[in-house]
Amino acid sequence: MIEPKMLDDLARKLADSVPAGVRELQKDLEKNLHATLQSAFSKLDLVTREEFEVQSTLLARTRAKLDALEIQIAALEQEQQNKP
Repeated sequence: MIEPKMLDDLARKLADSVPAGVRELQKDLEKNLHATLQSAFSKLDLVTREEFEVQSTLLARTRAKLDALEIQIAALEQEQQNKP
């Protein structure tokens, strides 16, 4: 989900780009753009930066554990091969 402040800023910028003659409808337009953008972004199944960072950290920890386990397995296999 995209952050509401970012969505508000984007809707406001789009509404600000409307020609001056239409500006009296700006608040209505901004509200409609906000709803349209929120709907479009929700269909994209986006995540927030915070959620992304949490998952990246979790993935890095999992990768480190996997690397350590691979080293342990290789050492155990080597030990088994060296036994008579």
